[in-house]
Amino acid sequence: MRPDTDVVVIGGGQAGLAAGYHLRRLGVDFVILDARSTPGGAWRHTWDSLHLFSPAAYSSLPGRLMPPQPGKTYPDAAHVVSYLTEYEQRYELPIRRPVRVEGVHRHGPLLRVSTDAGTWHARAVVSATGTWWRPFLPAVPGRDRFTGPQPHTVAYRRPEDFAGLRVIVVGGGNSGAQIAADLAHDSDLTWVTQRPARFLADDIDGRALFDAATARRRALDEGRTDTGGVASLGDIVAVPPVRKARDAGLLKAQPMFSRLTATGVEWADGTRADADAIIWCTGFRPALSHLAPLGLRGPRGRIPTTGTRATDEPRLHLLGYGDWTGPASATLIGVGRPARDAAREIAALLKET
Repeated sequence: MRPDTDVVVIGGGQAGLAAGYHLRRLGVDFVILDARSTPGGAWRHTWDSLHLFSPAAYSSLPGRLMPPQPGKTYPDAAHVVSYLTEYEQRYELPIRRPVRVEGVHRHGPLLRVSTDAGTWHARAVVSATGTWWRPFLPAVPGRDRFTGPQPHTVAYRRPEDFAGLRVIVVGGGNSGAQIAADLAHDSDLTWVTQRPARFLADDIDGRALFDAATARRRALDEGRTDTGGVASLGDIVAVPPVRKARDAGLLKAQPMFSRLTATGVEWADGTRADADAIIWCTGFRPALSHLAPLGLRGPRGRIPTTGTRATDEPRLHLLGYGDWTGPASATLIGVGRPARDAAREIAALLKET
C-alpha cells in the first residue's frame, strides 16, 4: 500500500507547528491534524489574566520572532494565539481541522492513523497533543462529597466568577499561584499546597528557566552530575501579579488538607474550613490515548523515548510533552530544537525505507 503522506503530525498547537516548520524545510510531505476548530492550541483556552513568563522575543517558534505586544513586557495569551495563527499562515502549513485522531495502529511498513474524518496511512507519525486536554485531579478522600463546584485550571477564566465567595485553590505550581493571586483581592481565598511554596527569585523569568532546563539535559546526556534543572530554582515564577499579591501578604500557603467534606475541607488535626468552590490547579498528564493501540506505555503512563523517538517504535516521535521529550519542549522557546531533531531523524528514516 502506498502512503497517503510521509508524516502525520497529530496536534496543531505550538509543538505541531514547530514540527511542521522543520519538516517543510527538509522537503518532507506531511499533514497536521488538529482536533480544534481554530488555531492557537491550548493558548485559546487559558484564563483571561494569563501572561507569558518571558518577553516576546524569548517566546518564539523557529523561523519567526514573536512581535512584542504594545505596552506589555510579557505578552498575554490572546497575543500568543494571534502569533500562532499568523505563524501557520506564514509558512502555509497543511493543517486539517477539526480532525480528532482516534488511534494510531501498525499497518505493515506504515502507520495507520484513524480519525473521525477518515484514515491516513503514513510512514511516520509525530504526536504533539500536549497535556492541556488531560487535566489531573488527585484522589483526595471525600472529593465526591463536596457539594460546590470543583473546576480544574482548564475551566477557570476570571476572578469575577468567584467574587465574594470562599474559594480554596489547590496547587503550588505556577497555575496555582497565578490563579490564587487573581482571586486574592475579591474572594475569601485559601491557598493550599502540598509543600511550602517555593518562589523563584524575582529576576528569573522564562529565559533563565530555558537555560536551566537545557543545562540539565546536556549534563545528563554527557554523564555528568544532575544539575537539578528548573526544579532546583523553585516552583513559582514571580510574575508581576504574583509578586504583588505575595508582597501584600495575600499569598500565604497552607498545608494540604486530608479530606473534603460536604461543605469544605478538613486537615489532619481536625481543623475545618468551609468553601463555596475548590479550584484544582493540580497539573496535567500527557494526552496519549490515541497511541494506546501501539502498546508502548511504560511506567507512569509515559512512552519510553530516545530523544523524541519512541524507543520501541522508530516511526513514532513525541514532541512537546515536557523534558522527557526534549529540554523545555513544552514551552514556545524550547520546542524548536527537539522539533528540528525529530524532523531530521524522520527525514533520515524515510531515506532508508
